[in-house]
Amino acid sequence: MQGATEPLLQLSDVGLSDPLGRHQLLENISFTVNKGDRCCIVGPSGSGKTTLLRLINRLQDPHTGAILFQSQPLKQFQVIHLRQKIVLVPQEPKLLGMTVQDTLVYPLKLQKLSSTEINQRLEYWRSQLSIPDDWLERNELQLSLGQRQLISIVRGLMMEPTLLLLDEPTSALDRDKGLQLIEVLKTITKDAKTTVLMVNHQLELVEQFTTQVLKLNQGKLQQ
Repeated sequence: MQGATEPLLQLSDVGLSDPLGRHQLLENISFTVNKGDRCCIVGPSGSGKTTLLRLINRLQDPHTGAILFQSQPLKQFQVIHLRQKIVLVPQEPKLLGMTVQDTLVYPLKLQKLSSTEINQRLEYWRSQLSIPDDWLERNELQLSLGQRQLISIVRGLMMEPTLLLLDEPTSALDRDKGLQLIEVLKTITKDAKTTVLMVNHQLELVEQFTTQVLKLNQGKLQQ
């Protein structure tokens, strides 16, 4: 795989305290994710997994240490451009009051992509995860939690990011749909154009997916 060993994301001694500075939420976190990696973060509830994704997406900034993306400090990127390259799909999906179709195409319209490109991506990624036509005009209240989660994942995939961050993406999906997603994620990392960093507690899926496992416990990486 060409370029697969080239570092994409590097964290060095990253730390984060709670707002009052009384507790370390993350402490001395150091790891590297290479281009094309499929990396999973595992650990008990409250161990800092989601917080770590938020730092990489710059929803928060670390208090100590450094985060490099494409060999540049994360803070050197404009946030709006960074979040086009590093896309975070949260565990609790929101459609922002839009229909399914509108919520899927909205980020691409913000990037000023052509209607042709947007429609091509919509049809391609819908087919990859089997999104039926009759969902497109539904709103958030007309979808189950699993359906909303799937739409949120498709929205992230449609942006075709350099780094895709997924927070428990299979938590509300049935087994078959979870396995289908895993196969799609394997496919998009094959040419190293997209790298995936996923939080997931379903270890049987993790084993089928990952090239690297990071184990977090009480804000620290376990060896």
